[in-house]
Amino acid sequence: MPHLAFIGLGNMGGGMAANLVRAGIEVHAFDLSPEAMRRAADAGCKLSGSTAEAVADAGVVVTMLPAGEHVREVYEASVFGAAPASALLIDCSTIDVATARAVEGEAASRGYVMVDAPVSGGIAAAEAGTLTFMVGGSREGFDRAVPVLERMGRAVIHAGDAGAGQAAKICNNMLLGASMVATCEAFILARKLGLDPQVFFDISSQASGQNWSMTTYCPLPGVGPETPADRDYDGGFAAALMLKDLRLAMAAAEDAHAYTPMGARAADLYARFSDLGGSAKDFSAIIKMLDDTWRAPQAQP
Repeated sequence: MPHLAFIGLGNMGGGMAANLVRAGIEVHAFDLSPEAMRRAADAGCKLSGSTAEAVADAGVVVTMLPAGEHVREVYEASVFGAAPASALLIDCSTIDVATARAVEGEAASRGYVMVDAPVSGGIAAAEAGTLTFMVGGSREGFDRAVPVLERMGRAVIHAGDAGAGQAAKICNNMLLGASMVATCEAFILARKLGLDPQVFFDISSQASGQNWSMTTYCPLPGVGPETPADRDYDGGFAAALMLKDLRLAMAAAEDAHAYTPMGARAADLYARFSDLGGSAKDFSAIIKMLDDTWRAPQAQP
């Protein structure tokens, strides 16, 4: 039986590959990072010396890469022609819509079936196998991808044609970034008005202000379910990744002539937070910057 090749074993890809192994799939893995390769081996992956080696004779190729230029380079240099034409290609990276469509178009011209399948859920969901996949591509590609993606996620949704998965991802994360900022502002204002944070949570989580950032991913420690806020904002979804997605959304909005003032403001705020040293912290840690009782280390006398 052909194996599955997994390229890109970072914080997200490593957990995803491990879940495929646990599902009984033979995974041949490759990453440029020796540490990522070590973790993949510990999870039961078979290590390859290069992308081309991993994809040779593969039935499925899954990639999880940092940006559009990496996706284009990996597919053009090491997947197209190296993987069998019968292999299903699944790119789970979050990249710009134009690059996704271009790479999928090139794949089709070479006889491959390819889908874009970016994810939502963060590192914890990648490790737990509870990701949401937003899939762009043909119905044939989606139907072939579902049995693979279901082993890494709880929801697999066909968003439309090539690039539609990326479009859904950046729209979703633009909404998430803006709603997290608004949720943080609401908690700060509630505290300054004398409301206990837990009391405000109990009220808002049952009222019209209820949202995912409030009830599932509360930005305050000790309030609501456990979140990265309870771990000094470590783990979760890094602010740098939120900024990347917001910038992708803003670029797409410009191309589509869409007016997105809330998304633009969220992008500006996350850029400022990253500049102040918050890029590695969970994106909910932006509450520290919005609360004027907090100061970044650079600003201290």
